Amino acid sequence: MEWLLSNLVICWIILAVVFAVIEAAVSGLVTIWFVIGAGAAAVCSLAGMPVPGQIAVFFGVSIVLLVFTRPILVKKLKLVREKNYTEQLEGKTGLVVEAIKPFSSGQVKVRGIVWTAVGETEDLDAAKGSHVEILRIEGVKLIVKKLAES
Repeated sequence: MEWLLSNLVICWIILAVVFAVIEAAVSGLVTIWFVIGAGAAAVCSLAGMPVPGQIAVFFGVSIVLLVFTRPILVKKLKLVREKNYTEQLEGKTGLVVEAIKPFSSGQVKVRGIVWTAVGETEDLDAAKGSHVEILRIEGVKLIVKKLAES
């Protein structure tokens, strides 16, 4: 414990490196703020600040950066995951090219591709040429519901 207290600068630097390695592994702006907080605490340790002050600086800097800069950087770096092709189909409208009868599947054309489709409920009856909304994709089948007639 005595070594720890006499070498706090080294401890803060080790902590910063650990958070940096975690950040490199997950790459989502998760722990970078704690790297900076640990660096600030190391500087305070070099300046002779007492341990409670160093801990307060670590958490203060980390939390302030996390709260105020992460949203800005996430927007700038576009860290939000893009939807894959099948996820993009959810909520889209498809054209029934083979009727979907109750308790059986049919075919729906979406973005030029024909998919096997089943109704959200077993009693869905969608005639050829009608339009359906894609709710989700399970395996290789579209789960659809009939659009309200307009």
